[in-house]
Amino acid sequence: MNNQFSTLKLRPELTKNLSEIKFSEMTPIQAASLPLILKGKDIVGQAKTGSGKTASFGLGILNSLDTKRMQTKALVLCPTRELAEQVALELRKLARMIKNVKITTITGGVGYFHQERSLEHGAHIIVGTPGRVMKLIKTQFIETENIESFVLDEADRMLDMGFYDQILEIEKSISKDRQTLLFSATFPENILKLSESIQKEAQKIEVDATHENGDIEQYFYKLDSHKDKSKTVLKLLGEYNPERLIIFCKTKRITDDLADFLNDHDIDAESIHGDLEQNERTKVLTEFSNNSLPILVATDVAARGIDIKGLSAVINFDLPLDTEDYVHRIGRTGRAGEKGLVLSLFLEVERALVDRIKEQVEDECKEVAVETLDESKQYLVKPPMMTIYISGGKKQKLRPGDILGALVKEAGLEPSDVGDISILPIVTYVAIAKGKAQQAVERLSRGKIKNPNFRVGFI
Repeated sequence: MNNQFSTLKLRPELTKNLSEIKFSEMTPIQAASLPLILKGKDIVGQAKTGSGKTASFGLGILNSLDTKRMQTKALVLCPTRELAEQVALELRKLARMIKNVKITTITGGVGYFHQERSLEHGAHIIVGTPGRVMKLIKTQFIETENIESFVLDEADRMLDMGFYDQILEIEKSISKDRQTLLFSATFPENILKLSESIQKEAQKIEVDATHENGDIEQYFYKLDSHKDKSKTVLKLLGEYNPERLIIFCKTKRITDDLADFLNDHDIDAESIHGDLEQNERTKVLTEFSNNSLPILVATDVAARGIDIKGLSAVINFDLPLDTEDYVHRIGRTGRAGEKGLVLSLFLEVERALVDRIKEQVEDECKEVAVETLDESKQYLVKPPMMTIYISGGKKQKLRPGDILGALVKEAGLEPSDVGDISILPIVTYVAIAKGKAQQAVERLSRGKIKNPNFRVGFI
């Protein structure tokens, strides 16, 4: 079976962009669902985080999107703010060669005023959480009469969070003459009931997106004291040199302390936890997702909803108290057929927890002596990209095409030098190949993006 994107009937801008961002072969969920989605069929698909489902519904939406009129043509619902932001970022990446596409994120945790002002100017695609979307539909800031694509992403999580009634209420406001795409990691009875209520002759797609045995190598290192953990992390980084990873800690204080410790040892790392302001959180996640930052140090709560492809490893600085949380943590590495690595530190008092984890995952977990680690080895990974900021965003009606065009024409970059473009209300973050970032900043500072002169610099 030919799983190449080139076999699909996609508009030329999408085909060219997929080639630029090195998307050639479809994942199982994409190969199974995209041909049906492009034919306008309703889909109820089994797809876990990291399976490539965003590209499945994203390419379907973008392939038929008419940008000549500023009307909302697609609504994507997600369970959390973090996942909505990740989905919107991925859609912008897919859409970057289509002119004048406006993608707006509508979630809680952000003031109504700015969202209402943004919606007054319209949006082609809205990605949001059910509660906030429903309220803005009621106040008529979101117009639903022209919606052609309705997507429920991680539907089982939304139902677990109590959004069933809100989803039905939102669905009633949308034309029945639409395509409805529902993606869920599992197919419990309430998901099938929801599908029957809001979809028409939905095609059911089940893809085994779980890890095969051996996809993730898991090693446990027993320490004598919690005080030994930071130095052990240095040894682990030197031993394995993972290109991009998340280190999980149990408290906000520990994440900050560990990130500071790593930076003191000339290792790029940032912490993320519940005390961060939203703008700082967005900056850190943007750097991590666009390959400008190799290490994220996080609490479990802060990491919920983060969907980052291509994680080389996960380090458990502190073990979670629940074995299910351990499974969720390790599921962030070893995706899409790639090998994963999980390194866990523990104390003897946690021996019973380690045994429960080993029983839960049913994979081979090796216990390795810390003494086998060579402390002379250095962590050599440096991020391939750097993130620059542009002091303009959605309010200045900047589009990805404007920025990509300026970087090519004004700054003299190749399209392949440009990574993710994340356009926020008043600022834009752009990932640039490290060797070209200084050139981009200097030349854009002298040139123009669209019409106004914007400040440009490193974040």
